[in-house]
Amino acid sequence: MPKKSQNKRRGGDEEAVPPKWSKDAHTDEASSLCFQSPKDLFESLIQPLKSEQFFSEFWEKKPLHLQRFGSDGPSFYHTLFQLSDLESLCSEGLEYYRDVNLVRCVNGKKKVLNKKGKVKHGALTTNLIRNKASIQFHQPQRFKDELWKIQEKLECFFGALVGSNIYITPEDSQALPAHYDDVEVFILQLEGEKHWRLYNPTVPLAAEYSIESEQKIGRPTHDIILKMGDLLYFPRGTIHQAETPPGVVHSTHLTLSTYQRMAWGDLLLDTFPSFLFDCCRTKVHLREGIPRRFLLESSESLETRRQLAATLRIVAEKMESGMLEIRSTHMKKDFIMNRLPPYCQQQHLTPSGPIPALEDTVSLCFKDHMIITVEASQQGTDQSTELVVFVLHSLKNSRKSHMMGEVQIEEVDWKISKGLQFPLSHLQAVQQLQDAELLPLKQLKLPTDVAKLNLALALWSESLLHVI
Repeated sequence: MPKKSQNKRRGGDEEAVPPKWSKDAHTDEASSLCFQSPKDLFESLIQPLKSEQFFSEFWEKKPLHLQRFGSDGPSFYHTLFQLSDLESLCSEGLEYYRDVNLVRCVNGKKKVLNKKGKVKHGALTTNLIRNKASIQFHQPQRFKDELWKIQEKLECFFGALVGSNIYITPEDSQALPAHYDDVEVFILQLEGEKHWRLYNPTVPLAAEYSIESEQKIGRPTHDIILKMGDLLYFPRGTIHQAETPPGVVHSTHLTLSTYQRMAWGDLLLDTFPSFLFDCCRTKVHLREGIPRRFLLESSESLETRRQLAATLRIVAEKMESGMLEIRSTHMKKDFIMNRLPPYCQQQHLTPSGPIPALEDTVSLCFKDHMIITVEASQQGTDQSTELVVFVLHSLKNSRKSHMMGEVQIEEVDWKISKGLQFPLSHLQAVQQLQDAELLPLKQLKLPTDVAKLNLALALWSESLLHVI
């Protein structure tokens, strides 16, 4: 069966092999990862490529194989995870299914060899050696600080959730049958080497498709050996499988995945209700009644279809002309609620520095970890509806629950504990702070000095504002 991504919350021209880029030609480049900015981190992962070239030539288009030759190649990603890390991690109270799977591909089918309860290191190594089982470790960034640091920066870079899995596969064995994922995939080879096969037809951007519906998946269009320090990228929907070749004791690779449910269709589902609501307030005919007995009829008339099509055109024209605001509320909140907190966030949970005063110059902190939404808020006994501004952030998110589908917080309580609410009149001032590097408080576009200071104090209390 094709495998969908476990991260919850969530045909064309062929090439014999994907483009290969050797680091030998760029020996002056540092082999260590750079954390100065989200873009620097991503480019240090894909060096010698720059991000602009990657997104123009490879992203959602075709696979990329980056080879790490030379003395630093074997150690390029080696510190991120190793087989030897499992012994100490088992003391963290790992459980089968939730944290670890033991899997093996047998006759083209996935076989799960899990036991019940806690994971013991001895049982893992026994299954790895005797039963040729692969160890699949879910979301290791919950335990490995360097992966937390990497994925937090990547979530800032992509503006989307970034999950990970570790696969440790023994000699002459395969963990999973041919499958595809609905995410963009980056493979980092950490130990040993692994033989990857990518196939066409791919599933274009993870459209509905069943591998079993095909007589066969055909010959691989890309046949790749990943060695320690190598990176492989392929777009979501690409059918793939991998095995550790004979002669390699074990192979360890890290899968980084992103951009799940981040398509134009997802954005339209999120934004269209607000578009239509705004149009209904100004277009009288959108508030006229639908045809009599419409809900009882088995089919719609041509006139009904024309009316609906005309409505859609009105919405599209108003959106294109800028008369309607694009308010992506659900996708923004889902991202900010479930993403990683800033690396080593404990120091950021309480305000630091001087309390802002009206004569101060300030700057927003953690801009990549906060979002601004405009939503309807019902207050009072008359249930009147008004728009309010929410400033939400991920500073208090739990690293331990990242990508584990465990966020079960009532929306109202979450807004109180991880964000701030302001009147709609504060929107322009909040956007000023978001757009500026530095801003004198007196320049905030609010009617009174008291309002300016209250806004600054509220943001400072959430560790989102720094006094220069």
